[in-house]
Amino acid sequence: MLPQSRATLRSIGFLPNRRWWLTALFLLALTPCMVRAQISDAKVEALVEALRLAAPPASADAGLYGEWRIKPDNIARWSRRCFGQEVTPEQFAADPTLARPMLVCVMGPVLRDQFAQSQQNEMVAVQRAAAWWMTGDPAQYRTGSTGDYTLRVLEAYLRFF
Repeated sequence: MLPQSRATLRSIGFLPNRRWWLTALFLLALTPCMVRAQISDAKVEALVEALRLAAPPASADAGLYGEWRIKPDNIARWSRRCFGQEVTPEQFAADPTLARPMLVCVMGPVLRDQFAQSQQNEMVAVQRAAAWWMTGDPAQYRTGSTGDYTLRVLEAYLRFF
């Protein structure tokens, strides 16, 4: 292309200047970072159900509540965080329609954080979230009985997809 033609095309806005190209190139380089897979609400709900399905049997005197077998202090703390008011362990145990949204509220950030921690590996994120659920430490997802439990949670989770 002749230099005069290039100048004419640039003056009418047809050929962008070099800065525009550099900006476009920079944005294209960032696109993979912005388009990474996300954890949907449906996936969080599947994890919550998988936690329920994989819950180990507990004796009646274990002091755990509901189908998810939750400690009373966690019920109080999580209900205040998620609902703005405290739910009693008895209310939690008696009403799965109350329990499920609270656990989705709690586990959503956990699963999303573990997804990021696992370099967007959903299977590892589910196992790490299950380890957090059981022990408070996501790094325990491959250790001993916690590792066995996290595999049961993953298996139950995968049935939904």
